[in-house]
Formats: sequence, structure tokens, C-alpha cells
Amino acid sequence: MNIAAIIPAAGSGSRAGFSKNKILQKIGGSSVIARTVSAFAQNAGISRIVVCANEADRKDLARELAPFDLCFASGGATRTESVKNALGLLAALPCPPDYVLIHDAARPFVSQKVINDCIDTVRQFGSAVCALPCTDTAVLAESGFISDTVERDKLFTLQTPQGFAFAPLYEAYGKITESDAFTDDSGVYKKYVTPPRLFAGEKGNIKLTFAEDFQMETYRTGIGTDTHAFGAEKDHIVLGGVKIPSQRGLIAHSDGDVLCHALMDALLSAAGLADIGHHFPDTDPAYKDADSLALLARVYALLQERGFSVVNVSAAISAERPKLAPYIAQVKKNLADVLHISEQCVGISAGTNEGLGYIGRGEGITVFANALLRSVF
Repeated sequence: MNIAAIIPAAGSGSRAGFSKNKILQKIGGSSVIARTVSAFAQNAGISRIVVCANEADRKDLARELAPFDLCFASGGATRTESVKNALGLLAALPCPPDYVLIHDAARPFVSQKVINDCIDTVRQFGSAVCALPCTDTAVLAESGFISDTVERDKLFTLQTPQGFAFAPLYEAYGKITESDAFTDDSGVYKKYVTPPRLFAGEKGNIKLTFAEDFQMETYRTGIGTDTHAFGAEKDHIVLGGVKIPSQRGLIAHSDGDVLCHALMDALLSAAGLADIGHHFPDTDPAYKDADSLALLARVYALLQERGFSVVNVSAAISAERPKLAPYIAQVKKNLADVLHISEQCVGISAGTNEGLGYIGRGEGITVFANALLRSVF
């Protein structure tokens, strides 16, 4: 079937309070409009995409959408006018679409499931309106006071995409009068064709309207590992800033805190940053015998500068000796203090290698660490 998608993107987005149209704002490195168009571009059921744009934003939108095969329709003073212009453009094609899906430019998190469900529903019923059932108690109010309650079972909040058979929708838009006021396409279809069919939407398919809507949480994981060999003339090793008695120390440029080193690499990896060899090279005299717990604090500062906070960390220490169990509690406290998390968010396990390999022979210690970061973008 020939199915087109219309993305109305001619609004100003003024309620978000940004200096430019909200759909040009970046979320996780991509603009809102690029994310939205990408969702439809990657769907095999969509054969054509039309973006409604005003002249002020046309150049910026063309730049953001350069990777996609689409065309632009003139934006109108209202959403209804913009969609009407796009429908006219499609109607003038040698082969107009059989169906059209219309989707808000400011809903960038629409899933492929929702798009496919819209396509399936519109093919079966001739219309498909994405909707969620109202789960809160709903009331009518006058002058700030409740005037009446509404049956919740009959209430739905509408989303997009909204799909329609092309010919009747195009004809319906041709019947709109100056007295009509519609907020979406389902209203046009209901008045001039027939009540449209609903299908299930998703809570994640939100519309970005205000500045706070753009504050999205994201989580990143990272893995780090480090190994140090025994051989230093010391009577202790350092793990997590704790001095632990040992017959020999670990060979290292710094204090040899293999746990902190693995953990730093896990944190840096989660943030997409270069490893500790880049930030604290062992060829730099400044890091000779350096306190690795202090270096961990510097890594934490790097994460903060980039908007990351630490959710939790965990590490597995493989060492035949010395015995580590008596010191784990203090290690957890030290790491929690530096990373500004609770001790319950620091997981440390320690075990031997059952006499196998270089660890089993007591030649060194290896630590595997992982970290979970949170950021708001």
C-alpha cells in the first residue's frame, strides 16, 4: 500500500521558551525533528514523508533533515492549515497515497510498534487515532470549583500518529470553514467523515511542550579492568585507598591501587571519555606514587562537568593473597565518599583464582569493575 507520513513542524514552540524552535533542540545529540522523522524514515511501510515548515525555519530544518528522503510543504498559521497544505501537495502527485499518517514533530519518541499499529488499524478501519485511556479521576470545573465528574472509562487522551484513508481526509479538509477550530486531525475526520477508530498508544510517546519536558534521563554503563604484578619492596598494597598488609607490594607508577584504576576506567568508559592512561599517564612524573583515591576524585569531577552522576559501581577483585575480607567495609566507605553515593551502591567482591594462572601463583592482582552513570539532557 502507498502510505505517506505528514509531520507538521511549522509551529513556533514558544511555550518551551527557547531562543529557536523547540523541534531544533538537541536531545542526546540529535534534534527533536531529526528523531521524529527518523522514526518514520526507517519504517518499511512509509513510502513518502512530507514535513510542514515555515519560512523562518526552513533552512535549519533542511540542514537537520538532509540525510532523509522527504519533501517540504508550506506551513500555515495553524496546524490545520499546515496539514491541509501537505494534503494538497500529496493530492497533486501522479499517484496520491492510499493512506496518510499525521504525526506531531514534537513527539520524537514514537516507537515502531505504534507506527505499525497505526498502519494496521487504518488499513482495517479507514482511520486510526493513537490514544491512552485516562487513569486519573477526571472532573469538570467552573471558576476553580468542581462542577461535575466524568466517567473515566469513556475518557482517552489522544496522541499521534493519526492515520486516515487519504481520499476522505483530503475531501474533509476541503470542507473546513472559518468557524471551525480543530486541535488535531481526528476532529476534522469526525465532523466531516465519521467517528475515527482508536488504537492503543504508549506512555513514552510524549509531546515535548515545555522546557522541563526536554529534561530527559539517560543511563550509561562502563566496564574497566586493571592488573598489577607483585614485586615492589613494600609491606602493603593499596585497594580503594586502604593500606592492606602484604609480604610484597604491587609494581606501579602510582600507589598501585588496582581497584581504583579499574573503577576509574569503568567510569570514564561509561561517559565516553578516554581511559586513565590518557588522563594520568604513567610517563608523567606528576603521578609518581600518586594517591589513586585522589585521582578517582578527579575523574568524578570530570563526570560532573559533563552532567553525569554515579548511580552505582561494582568490582570483582581476583587475588590469591593477601586476605581482603577484613578491609572491604572500609574500601566501600572510601569509594562511596569520593563518588558521593551511599555505601549500599558500592558492590565489592573478592575471591581467589583457585591456584590457577598468574593470580593463583600469587604473581598479581586483577580487578574487573563496572559503573552505571545517570545524566539529564
